[in-house]
Amino acid sequence: MTRDQLAGAARAALGGGRRLEAVERLAGGTTKGVYRLTMDDATTAIAYLWEDSENYWPITEHDGDLADPFSRGIGLDLFEAAHAQLETLGLRVFKIHLVDRDRTHYPADLAIVEDVPGEDLMDLCNRDPRAAEPTMTRLAESLAMMRAHRAPSFGKVALIDAGGTSRSASCEQAALAFALRCLAEATARDHRIADARDQLEERLRQLTAAVRPRAEYSVVHGELGLDHVMVNRDGRPVIIDIENLLYFDVEWEHVFLRLRHTNSQYRRLAVDGLDEDRLALYKLTQHLSLTAGPLRLLDGDFPNREFMRGIAEHHLSEALALVLAG
Repeated sequence: MTRDQLAGAARAALGGGRRLEAVERLAGGTTKGVYRLTMDDATTAIAYLWEDSENYWPITEHDGDLADPFSRGIGLDLFEAAHAQLETLGLRVFKIHLVDRDRTHYPADLAIVEDVPGEDLMDLCNRDPRAAEPTMTRLAESLAMMRAHRAPSFGKVALIDAGGTSRSASCEQAALAFALRCLAEATARDHRIADARDQLEERLRQLTAAVRPRAEYSVVHGELGLDHVMVNRDGRPVIIDIENLLYFDVEWEHVFLRLRHTNSQYRRLAVDGLDEDRLALYKLTQHLSLTAGPLRLLDGDFPNREFMRGIAEHHLSEALALVLAG
């Protein structure tokens, strides 16, 4: 990425006679390029680029399938729909300076958004837990607003808000289909999962059968770690990486929050009244997802390979422990 490639977009987004001075690639993304733009007056913004070369995920037949809640969410349409929904709910979201789907400024879908300088909430919690407390409280309030929302159906926000419907009959059936897909992918890449495939599949079907019907769908980020929450100058949380925003069971969110954080961190965000049967199904599903996904990334040229291999190894062990204990 060169400065010249984004200079026109930066001028159109930020105006005021500013010129683009520097472009810095930010680490962490797997589906899009994320770059900090710095203008000649020190104004900054963030550019998102949905370009094939920025996507580390090997292509699968499920990519781009909006009717599947768990197909990987990539693209400007999903981003805009998610941003609009979070803004409607009253959450603090980053300002969008420019959206370019016509590729006027760059040969790929592009958005330039507000920069929230500073650290993410995970880093703040690790560095100074007491200083992070007000932001954690506000994040819990944001999650309560997302949880209180009721959608007419479940699935990707971009799909449902446009009047579409998901393919599966229920959240739990969608999760089962996803879990079985992850199980097949992991089986093809690791003999330990292959050896336990029958037990894992049987357990998934048992857990799905135990779930009672429900027709109540909240707003769910899907992969909400504290590292996906920036802290602005006022100490307010700003949620990022929103393309996979769903209307779904709130238990899906809380399983990920539990898996991703320490007990003390999660306690600040925990809620009462969650369905234990859904939690059990979604826990095994997410362990399988976090095994299969990293292993699939390692098929490609993802750079931080040891880190990703460590994630896969941890969740592989956790998935096996749920069916092989004793």
